[in-house]
Amino acid sequence: MKIENIRLLPLRGATPDGGWDEKLLRDDTNLHTLIEVVTDEGVTGVGSVFTSETLVRGAIEVLHPFLIGVSAIDPTVTSERLHQQSFWQGRGGAITHAISGIDIALWDILGKVTGQPISRLLGGRYRETIKPYASLLMSDSGQMERDLEAGLMRGFRAFKIGWGPFGRVSSATDQRIIQSARQVVGDDVELMVDAGGSDAFWPHGYKWALNTSKMLEDYAITWFEEPLRPDDLNGYRLLTENSPIPIAGCEVLTRRQAFVPWIEQRAIDYVQPDVTKVGGISEEFRIAELADDRSILFVPHGWNTAVGLAADLQLVAAARNARWVEYLTPSRYIDDLLLEPIIMSDQGELQIPDGPGLGMRWNPDGIAKYTGGMTLTSSAISF
Repeated sequence: MKIENIRLLPLRGATPDGGWDEKLLRDDTNLHTLIEVVTDEGVTGVGSVFTSETLVRGAIEVLHPFLIGVSAIDPTVTSERLHQQSFWQGRGGAITHAISGIDIALWDILGKVTGQPISRLLGGRYRETIKPYASLLMSDSGQMERDLEAGLMRGFRAFKIGWGPFGRVSSATDQRIIQSARQVVGDDVELMVDAGGSDAFWPHGYKWALNTSKMLEDYAITWFEEPLRPDDLNGYRLLTENSPIPIAGCEVLTRRQAFVPWIEQRAIDYVQPDVTKVGGISEEFRIAELADDRSILFVPHGWNTAVGLAADLQLVAAARNARWVEYLTPSRYIDDLLLEPIIMSDQGELQIPDGPGLGMRWNPDGIAKYTGGMTLTSSAISF
């Protein structure tokens, strides 16, 4: 079975709020792009890339000679060849991001061909359910509290709040936000904090992060995410060694090689690769295993689409060192792209799909709504 065509389905019209510069936030903003791989036997797979159609299309043009006609059922081999053959063209950047979506789609195809969920093809499933944490933006205006209450009503029993004014106004503001969030969710719900240190011109260093981690300990914060600039390896190593609560990071890194020093030097407690940027399922699973060998927990970064969430669910099923999955909410690129809604158990856990490939069904109306009328190609094997 060979790759015959690559299709791009850029998502527009519902880009979630985040740390974007206002110049990027036009009505037609495109920061997520679906990739469809079509084979010569009519089987198709879908992936997702956390970058714009413009960059993905350019990357596909570079990769095209190494894509068409190659195996569609050897995802790790095909993806590694793409990495190797594009070394000088964009290693770690847009080309690596594009390979991520291709790799996810190839695993989806392999799952459909074998009739197995991706997690079983990765070696087996350690779990059938996982706790999702609702990923929300901070605010000092009451919106965060309303979002937390809505999340509790939906069944979430873990929340991550981040960005907004945190670390950008004053220490008193930071503490007031955390105190308010803890009061809303109560003592029995896990609460994580994301400073957003990958924001442009992040001003804080090690001492601010250490002092803030001590404040967060008073509110039983589960982990402190991105408290430093994303390239500050030594700062993270010191902070992880001295912080009273776990430190998480690495969501902006790509390819497994970039993660090696962070893991080997134990610069984080929880590693957070993004499957739609890091190189896909093939790369992310290797990172998770490397982290597990060093007793570092694996928490996929999931500021993402329904396709990215589906990939994350398969990864956390197959990874020994997984306890949570990130769930961006509310998000039309998740909720509206799924044919069946995701339902949480009374314990606040998600059932991990066990259908072939990614194991989820896509809503054609939702895809058409956010792609200007585009549709996925009908697959010769589906479920």
